[in-house]
Amino acid sequence: MAFAFDTLGYAKRLQEAGVPVGQAEAHATAARDFIMAELVTKADLKATIDAAVARLDARIDAHSTRLDGRIDALAARTDARIDLLESKLDKLALQITVRLGAVIAASVAVLAALAKLS
Repeated sequence: MAFAFDTLGYAKRLQEAGVPVGQAEAHATAARDFIMAELVTKADLKATIDAAVARLDARIDAHSTRLDGRIDALAARTDARIDLLESKLDKLALQITVRLGAVIAASVAVLAALAKLS
C-alpha cells in the first residue's frame, strides 16, 4: 500500500504561519523524506511478526526434539529395569517352586516313614 505525504499542503501551512517559501518547501521535503523512510506498513509488521514466529517455532521444535530424546532415554531405562525385575521374579518363582517341591518330597518321606512305623 502506497502512502502519500502532502508536501504542498504542508509547505502552504508553513507559509501561512510566516515561514519563507524556500524554507517551507525544504522543510516539507525533508519531513516527507523522514516520515516516508520511517513509516511502517501492515506488510512490514506482518513480515516482522512472521519472522519472529518462525524463530519461535524453530526454538520450540528444537526443545521438543530434545525432550523427546530425553523421554525416549527414560523409557528405555525404565523398560530395562522392568525387564531386570521380571527376570528376578521369574528366578524367585523357580526357587520357590523347587523349595516347595523339596518340602513336599520331605513330607511324603516323613509320612511314608510314619506309615511304616505304625
